[in-house]
Amino acid sequence: MTFAGAPAALESASVYSGTQLILVRTDGGTFPGGDAWKCLTCGTPAANRRGMTDDTSYPQPFADGRRVLYGTNVVDCGPYRLASPACTPARIHIYPIRWNTSADGSGPGTPVRELRLHPDQVHLGFNSVSVTGGRLDQYGYFGRLRFDPAPKTGEPLVPRYELEKVTRLFDASPGAQPVHVDPRDPSKLVFDPSLPGVGEFRGFSKDGREAFYVGYPVESSNIDLMAVDLRTGRVRRMTADPGYADPVDASPDDRWIVALDTRAYDRMTFVSGMTGIPAITDLLSTSVVSSVRNNGQRRFFQPYLIDRYGDRGAYRGQQLNYANASADWNAGADPRWSPDGTAVVYHERLVSAPSCGGANPLPCPVSAEPGGRRTRLMIARLVECKPVHRRPVEPVSDVVPWGTAYVPGTTAPQRPYPPQGTYTLRGKASGSALVDILWDDARTAVRTVSVRYTQYSDDGGSFLDGSESVTRTSTSPTLTTLDWYSDLVKTGRSGKVLATKKTGVGGFHPTIDLWQTVFRAIGSLTTTVGSRTYTQPADGT
Repeated sequence: MTFAGAPAALESASVYSGTQLILVRTDGGTFPGGDAWKCLTCGTPAANRRGMTDDTSYPQPFADGRRVLYGTNVVDCGPYRLASPACTPARIHIYPIRWNTSADGSGPGTPVRELRLHPDQVHLGFNSVSVTGGRLDQYGYFGRLRFDPAPKTGEPLVPRYELEKVTRLFDASPGAQPVHVDPRDPSKLVFDPSLPGVGEFRGFSKDGREAFYVGYPVESSNIDLMAVDLRTGRVRRMTADPGYADPVDASPDDRWIVALDTRAYDRMTFVSGMTGIPAITDLLSTSVVSSVRNNGQRRFFQPYLIDRYGDRGAYRGQQLNYANASADWNAGADPRWSPDGTAVVYHERLVSAPSCGGANPLPCPVSAEPGGRRTRLMIARLVECKPVHRRPVEPVSDVVPWGTAYVPGTTAPQRPYPPQGTYTLRGKASGSALVDILWDDARTAVRTVSVRYTQYSDDGGSFLDGSESVTRTSTSPTLTTLDWYSDLVKTGRSGKVLATKKTGVGGFHPTIDLWQTVFRAIGSLTTTVGSRTYTQPADGT
């Protein structure tokens, strides 16, 4: 957090300047100074934070009560518990975390993001972004954390934590991809979303057995949370609503999750509301679709309590803040369960310019919070939940059998895609789809994916007909522009129309910068489900 009224860090030696880490009491009590909070890092000597990185996101306490994972750093108070009066900023040390990716151990290592502490307290999950062959990609990783008080190689040469015995949570062989050519018949395409492949790693189950992640869609354009067993590779779907979800935390007994999801706004339904479409055009569209969830810095998230078995039938969990939710206040990553399972903490941000006002149809709301602040920390108390006791998790194996052991000095692989050609995709129940995949002239990337469905059905109760085609027209690794054409109809056994997904005259042409996530589009894409029609959002809505 930042202190209101603190001088800018470059203008003052104030201990309150800049981003700080605070400890907050949740029981109504106070610390010895009389405040309900205690600043852990205000005034930490420069000598105690040598090599500290700028990434201080997603603070997570270690079970020993003495350390906090602080972005790509570890805050450590030595023998003292963080809540103890003996733990003062002068006794705090902040150590950087380094992932060595050079064969000889030299250099600063490769940047990592979205770190999450494993329940065994000795492993971490993280993500790393790379550009390979002109394509931007991200992989999830699993590694062991080791403290080195006096490193001899690499940068910075200060006491630091090393990420070792790292595994990429991905198998780059063609047959391990959710969309691949049938090895028994090269004229057929296989769609198998049960194959493990972590796109963006998001956390762990509390028993340490599963990794949570956002991966390849199970249904076209529907970006969901998935869980994969670190030992067996077994995948289960955690969410299935047409909304987008990625921030998540599991309850101490793993019976529940709290996920931050856009489902309260129907923002994604224009593109993801028609269920039962196999994720084939998603070979090109996933990055654009996932970015629709935001409008710049605005997140359209609200916290949802969902049981272990996930969305199913009419069950869609429950919105934790339903009684006092405001469309202008949106939740931010990550939600966190209390250790006894009786409360959930999350933070909210009030929509602010440039995501409102100006050219946006949404005027910027005035904050009613003290001091007019536009962020706030929330706690949801689950009054009917009895406290649970979480057992310590023994250190798990460094080996993830279905992943790929990382070797320093090697580069991230390119994701394999089916070769250029025409394929048949059979429905699990009946019907088929004719799939055309066209690569660019240099044969470095897929350019167009077109699908024509004929009574295609995976469930035997609904049938898909029509066509859909997506072409990527941009060449920048981060700026994506698509030419999208849809004319799909889903019917039931009686022939009744259940849903349609159609583009307007001239198609639908979205453009999104993956780092800015501001949605822009020419043309229209409309999905109708039953009697409800969903159209693409305008900026700010």
